[in-house]
Amino acid sequence: MTSLEIIIVAAGSGLRYGAPLPKQYCDLGGRPVLMHTIDALRAAAPDAKLTLVISREMTQLWQDLCDRHNFTSPDIVFGGATRWESVCNALKSSVGIADIIMVHDAVRPLVSKEIIDRLVKAISSDTGVDGAIPAIAVTDSLRSISDDGHSKSIDRSTMRAVQTPQAFRGDRLHSAYDLPYTDSFTDDASVMEAAGYCNLVLTKGSSSNIKITNPGDIAIAETLMKLNSLS
Repeated sequence: MTSLEIIIVAAGSGLRYGAPLPKQYCDLGGRPVLMHTIDALRAAAPDAKLTLVISREMTQLWQDLCDRHNFTSPDIVFGGATRWESVCNALKSSVGIADIIMVHDAVRPLVSKEIIDRLVKAISSDTGVDGAIPAIAVTDSLRSISDDGHSKSIDRSTMRAVQTPQAFRGDRLHSAYDLPYTDSFTDDASVMEAAGYCNLVLTKGSSSNIKITNPGDIAIAETLMKLNSLS
């Protein structure tokens, strides 16, 4: 049986969100966003090992929230100053290396079993695949901006918006994270590519798998949750 570990990255400060608390701890339908994310992953991949990365400063808050909501937290690892450092800390904490390791944003609470299954299938069906990333088509028109401020149109049919979880062969992800950090590491796929693991396939994502970035996204997520409960 293929072993699976999912790292949930929840150590961010969420400064762009503009709330008193990081957005992963903000209320969504009566509970913190992060709890919805964890429950969604537990439902989608019940046999997976979950590792939660949080800021050390938020330990007591998270414990208080878990007590208040009678919620069982996954194993906790403390994050770092960057996403790269947070994931690196989680990998170093692992006992053994799972066949597949996924890295998921804590503020994507509507991840589905279908997304997880497609990622696992993409990696398991071809040993040459280094990783798999859920993606959706771009619907807005796009323009690129040059250094002089001018812009030009981009063919959006060649563009995809990527989501999480991003999934990788466990041994190769561990090897990639042996590289020293650079500013070009914007996500885990970029770390893999820097290490030479470039066979990263795209799988079907979902427009419902939103990332809560702005305050209005909470209302959107609540609406999507209600629609999912009716389907």
